[in-house]
Amino acid sequence: MSIPAFDFDNSYARELEGFYVPWKGAEVPAPRMIRFNHALADELGLDGKALDTDAGAAILVGHQAPEGAEPLAMAYAGHQFGGFSPQLGDGRALLLGEVIDRQGKRRDIHLKGSGRTPFSRGGDGKAVLGPVLREYIIGEAMHALGVPTTRALAAVATGEEVMRQDGPEPGAVLARVASSHLRVGTFQFFAARGETERLRQLADYAIARHYPDLAGRPDRYLGLLKAVRDRQAALIVKWMLIGFVHGVMNTDNMTISGETIDYGPCAFIDGYDPATVFSSIDQHGRYAYGNQPKIAQWNLARLAETLLDLINPDDSDNAVRQAGEVINGFPLSYERAWIAGMRTKLGLVRDEPDDMELAVGLLAVLETQNADFTRVFRSLSRAASGEVSETRSLFANPAGFDVWLPLWQARLAREDTPAEERIAAMNRVNPVYIPRNHMVEAALASATKGDLAPFERLVEVLADPFTEREGLEVFALGAPSDFGPYTTYCGT
Repeated sequence: MSIPAFDFDNSYARELEGFYVPWKGAEVPAPRMIRFNHALADELGLDGKALDTDAGAAILVGHQAPEGAEPLAMAYAGHQFGGFSPQLGDGRALLLGEVIDRQGKRRDIHLKGSGRTPFSRGGDGKAVLGPVLREYIIGEAMHALGVPTTRALAAVATGEEVMRQDGPEPGAVLARVASSHLRVGTFQFFAARGETERLRQLADYAIARHYPDLAGRPDRYLGLLKAVRDRQAALIVKWMLIGFVHGVMNTDNMTISGETIDYGPCAFIDGYDPATVFSSIDQHGRYAYGNQPKIAQWNLARLAETLLDLINPDDSDNAVRQAGEVINGFPLSYERAWIAGMRTKLGLVRDEPDDMELAVGLLAVLETQNADFTRVFRSLSRAASGEVSETRSLFANPAGFDVWLPLWQARLAREDTPAEERIAAMNRVNPVYIPRNHMVEAALASATKGDLAPFERLVEVLADPFTEREGLEVFALGAPSDFGPYTTYCGT
């Protein structure tokens, strides 16, 4: 059986010795490809036909390293639900290597669930089928929705049973792709140890990889903090505009690249409620939907703390002042991106001073009615043309919407955008299909029992979330009344 080839260029292993532990994946009894992402493989310049085989499964489960791979477990720390853990690291994952894609961009290939590492802290290092397929579904859906994200290259069965709280479950590994796996927690790992020169090495590596325009500048470390702030603000805005709840925004789950990472207890809201929490371990609502911007700012403050000695090693007070100004600028950076996104969702082009009040007013109406966030916004493109009955029907009591509606209509009337152009623009940002929680759960339950058809169908539908298609009406609906309160789990 020939081994599929990769053209690796492993800068992390080459340039950051001491930031990781060389490691290899656990042997598994029967690696088997469950789902392979041929479109992503082509984007990466990989031979998808060769990888979508038993030989490819053996590689992407971590069982066999191809030529040029330098598998390693990355070191990082992190604040988890506000409490600091000085050593976390890849406890059940490996960075297989890096490739340069067809656009000349460096991409990590990372294996999640590949077995115990020195960072496992007593865990088994394994993943099971349900959470692996969840991450495949959500990551690919987020990509199609235009959200920066890690992506799924493959889901691979291991052929073993893994013990979890409810008993044995089929083992699996997710091969995922990212611009990098550098995290706020990576910086915290070395800051907690007082290793300033390694911090400098890490910061320079992050700048060269993600923010090359900053390279060599005397203020590059402050510039790095500002650039990460703005990317994270833009990312969280995208989450909020589609109703996504990450569920576990620990600092080890915030990337320097500005990509969404680690789809554990994540979900999408149906009815609009800023207090929505899905994660079983978020008992106090720290990572509730409406808290996500504040948590992002809090996490960025932790990044700022790690960079103080680099920003101004000779004047700590000045370093704190400069970093504080950057962090305190997060709300403005976020607000600018959010209102720009909301204008597009509402069919507006020009900026007007009262747009914030208009947008917040609609959300207030949605909240009082617990109205379906996705369906209401999608229906607005028809309401903008005068067909308001569908939108009104989505409110149990449309009185509040009826008050808001003429304000929006008057605002639309002050613009001269042609109706067809406005509708098309709104439909490009207001999806028809999102990973509805009940649909995801049904697909995962079927897959765990051996029927992958619902999973395959859901992935297919979510690959084109903005195009309404006949026969797919069920995928656009919220959860049925008997679905009940929804709770998600991290999968470990």
